[in-house]
Amino acid sequence: MAGLVVNGISKTYGTKKVVDNISFKAEPGQILGILGPNGAGKTTAIRMIMGITAPDSGSISYSHDGRELAGIPKSLVGYLPEERGLYKEARVIEILTFLAGLKNISKKIAREIGMTWLTKFDLQDYAKAKVEQLSKGMAQKVQFIASVIHEPKFVVLDEPFSGLDPVSQEIFKTEIRALADRGATVLLSSHQMNIVEELCDKLFLIHKGKHVFYGTLPEIKELHGNYRVNILSDDDLTSLESLDYVENVSKIGGLNWVLTLKDGTKANEFLVNLPSTISVQELNISRLSLHEIFVKIAQGGLDDEGNLEDSYLGNNEKSTK
Repeated sequence: MAGLVVNGISKTYGTKKVVDNISFKAEPGQILGILGPNGAGKTTAIRMIMGITAPDSGSISYSHDGRELAGIPKSLVGYLPEERGLYKEARVIEILTFLAGLKNISKKIAREIGMTWLTKFDLQDYAKAKVEQLSKGMAQKVQFIASVIHEPKFVVLDEPFSGLDPVSQEIFKTEIRALADRGATVLLSSHQMNIVEELCDKLFLIHKGKHVFYGTLPEIKELHGNYRVNILSDDDLTSLESLDYVENVSKIGGLNWVLTLKDGTKANEFLVNLPSTISVQELNISRLSLHEIFVKIAQGGLDDEGNLEDSYLGNNEKSTK
């Protein structure tokens, strides 16, 4: 059940350490989000996992059919790179048939599977069209089909939702979840945090080449997701910023006030200590979204040991390293 195991891998180009001693796991049937700002080392990590480049140190192993392998067999891999690369002059069904053939699928079966997938994405009428005749979104769908047509057991999707309209995004989400439900290990890299929140079972965050977080969405929200309080009040609430457990207070129009609580403050602590003199018409408490947590982490600095500065993290983060 181990699936992918990444253990302490590092990669240096010239004098720059692009990936610095990162470790994580991804199990069959699981969608793991690999997240980080631009230049964080995500693509380099993915290239090492794919066997495109080798780590300078550390190891990457993959378990399949009860055997632990040093690397992932290419026949088991489905890869959707961020930089798309379909042959523009090729016809859609022909390129799908050709790519499936590279995974040892017969031409007849490949065409049948290809047409099934094209129909799923409402592209059956474009089967004989050239790739260069497709819109960006259509080409993205064909590239996705090409990466999964052989029913891979290990799937890497790098920014798969780029260029897609909301309806197509929903179809992609359904199909990616279905891949995992059929037992595939899925690595998903995306900057669309709302989709990551919906799809991913676990998250791995990398920043400046270093491990920042590995775990579930509730766990990262517990560590980094300050509480936000929305209050509808006709009082002036700016004085609440002086309270020990309030980080900042802002008015967003009308009677709407937003308070961000400090790291480690619990929702019930705020409620118990809210001054009784405040006139409250409505009150709502929620965690920061993954998007907001991502921005918060991306803007944080690193200390000499490679940890995010305490001003950006909850007190428990260093114990997770």
